Amino acid sequence: MNLKSFFNNRYFKFGLTATIFILWVIWLEEPWFLIGLAIIFDWFITKKVNWTFWKKPGKKPSKLIEWVDALIFAVIAASLIRLFLIEAYTIPTSSMEKTLLAGDYLFVSKVSYGPKMPNTPISFPFAHNTLPLTQKTKSYLEWVKWPYNRLDGLGDVERNDIVVFNFPAGDTVILQMQDKDYYSIVRQYAHELKNRDINNGRPVKPMDDYEDSARSYFKEQYDVTTRPVDKRTNYIKRCVALPGDSLLINSGQVYINGQKQEHFDQMQYNYYVKTNGTKINSVLLERMGINPNDISYIPSSSLYQMPLTQDNLQQIKNFTNVINVRRYENTSPGSVNHAIFPFDEDYRWTEDNFGPLYIPEKGETVSLSLHNLPLYKRVIETFEDNTLEVRDSTIYINGEPSDKYTFQMDYYFMMGDNRHNSADSRYWGFVPENHVVGKAVFIWLSIDRFGNFIDRVRWDRLFTVID
Repeated sequence: MNLKSFFNNRYFKFGLTATIFILWVIWLEEPWFLIGLAIIFDWFITKKVNWTFWKKPGKKPSKLIEWVDALIFAVIAASLIRLFLIEAYTIPTSSMEKTLLAGDYLFVSKVSYGPKMPNTPISFPFAHNTLPLTQKTKSYLEWVKWPYNRLDGLGDVERNDIVVFNFPAGDTVILQMQDKDYYSIVRQYAHELKNRDINNGRPVKPMDDYEDSARSYFKEQYDVTTRPVDKRTNYIKRCVALPGDSLLINSGQVYINGQKQEHFDQMQYNYYVKTNGTKINSVLLERMGINPNDISYIPSSSLYQMPLTQDNLQQIKNFTNVINVRRYENTSPGSVNHAIFPFDEDYRWTEDNFGPLYIPEKGETVSLSLHNLPLYKRVIETFEDNTLEVRDSTIYINGEPSDKYTFQMDYYFMMGDNRHNSADSRYWGFVPENHVVGKAVFIWLSIDRFGNFIDRVRWDRLFTVID
């Protein structure tokens, strides 16, 4: 028997396919899938069942049938690759600049942290949460729901990894405003209602009452829907703090467990740039890679606000018409920023001065009080599915008085490298482990939407590894 005949032998094909299938079942930890061996055996050996029922046995398939075969194979193969190995994503915003740019097309590894099995396995191929050519029709069915399950991967999330995850605050969405955070919309409207009462001399009600009124309003006026974890919008950020870490941001500098976070080469902050009255040449700013959408200019005071990396900062200081450069910092002394987590009067944090904050770790127990409850309320109530209420200054979890809580999952704190232009954990809190999708590893294409026809492709970014 020559080598070609050996590889074409049906018993060899069966043995190779069965071995790969068994290894896959072991990885899935679902032994009942082994029933598939009977199908593989019949496909290669006994051939009792016509598994390709759309083809007539013994007849050469038509061109149409060949196209159907190719399409079915492509859909199944691509779906398995996307689920278990790697998936393509696009960077839509500037929140990770200059590490990742808007218009970068990248591959995200599912095996780095282990593939996450879908919560909603019945869905339209290659559509995330909405059917193509529609704005409101769900692309998935909720008749079958699977609990959270993550297969073994190559490792765990590490500090400073660039991670893709399902948006934790994306469980509820206003379909007419899908690009906005539902909870921030509700909070903003609730504060507007409160201010109306104050301005009109009416009694001020508890904040929960205003938020209930806001939720009722948006439910009546718009289409509000909920989404399972795997169908929430995908975000990409850098993991700055791991489970069990303590995080502090002081004047924009991140500290983890008391140690300064390293400054990444392409990380940027917003700066005020004052000139001598003349404008900065826009071509120079374009050459520096500064996103035009992120630049604001006040002619009356000759003042720019723009994001700058360390290299850009040194360059712009040397411009002849620049007389002063100062980094922006939100101190907001004595006031409460209701857009910043945990959205509570006791926490006067900003995006530049934040914490200290303990990042929940699975199995660890924290003491609970009315003061720190806002930090972990959503973890306890939403992510870990407990009933939580406060009565007569006592915290009740699942109907029992509680002064401590043991976390059931690991959590992470994510931030964008564009520190003043990133909606990240400072604005919506922790990322649960069951929301983690994968690790960004490789840029395969990059398109500059502001470039002309020739320069639209960023050739220097093609096929680059993401650090």
